[in-house]
Amino acid sequence: MKVSIDLPDKVAEIMGDSQEMLEKNIKLNLALLLYKRGLLSFGRARELAGLSVWDFIEKLAEAKIPINYDVDDLEEDLRTIDKLFKEKIKNESNI
Repeated sequence: MKVSIDLPDKVAEIMGDSQEMLEKNIKLNLALLLYKRGLLSFGRARELAGLSVWDFIEKLAEAKIPINYDVDDLEEDLRTIDKLFKEKIKNESNI
């Protein structure tokens, strides 16, 4: 989805030197806000921000936003690891 907003020139100047930088900063700040409020998962927020895992963790730290990691996240990670492990074994057996 593409969203267009009008910003006062002063706000645009503060947030970025170019259109591309402005868009990146808006996406990052939106991702941080939605993650902080619990409306986006870590992965979805990171994806919105367009950052690697480690870069997003760094941005969370800079903004003093704690990483929300609970039992559901752990279970999801364990399912992902199990799935990837099974795929790896299947691919190796096809060689």
